[in-house]
Amino acid sequence: MIRTPSQTVGPFYAIGLCRRAENELVHGGIPLTGSLLDGEGEPVTDGLIEVWDPVDRRWGRSGTDSDGVFSFVVAKPRARGADAPHLLVFVFARGLLRHQLTRIYFPDEREANTADPVLSSLEELDRTRLVAEHDDGGLRFDIHLQGELETIFFST
Repeated sequence: MIRTPSQTVGPFYAIGLCRRAENELVHGGIPLTGSLLDGEGEPVTDGLIEVWDPVDRRWGRSGTDSDGVFSFVVAKPRARGADAPHLLVFVFARGLLRHQLTRIYFPDEREANTADPVLSSLEELDRTRLVAEHDDGGLRFDIHLQGELETIFFST
């Protein structure tokens, strides 16, 4: 008997990663890379990251590679209301019964980040965990699923 995905335990993210350039939200945008890491700091090699621009309704997805690395090409979303420019990030990985939601804020938006209602509701250390870092002409944002450096996740 041949087993099908509905009969075995996944994840089976490769099925959803068949389109070309699905991690490119805009052509010629800002490179955004990061690593998906477990509670011990080890790479999660079978994860899936989705990035959403909540203002312009663009999105992309990237599977993690053998080093837990994901990558995108993004544009900074426009600010909306009191919210600083940010991207929504959905994290799918083994061991998660439900996806996790976090945000990526931009490091060159200090004033807007300070006024953002979500960021300003968090402790200083937690705020810094949601702001990407400049990295070799682009941005870097690592996602820690657990542990001392755990990324801040929100209810969905």
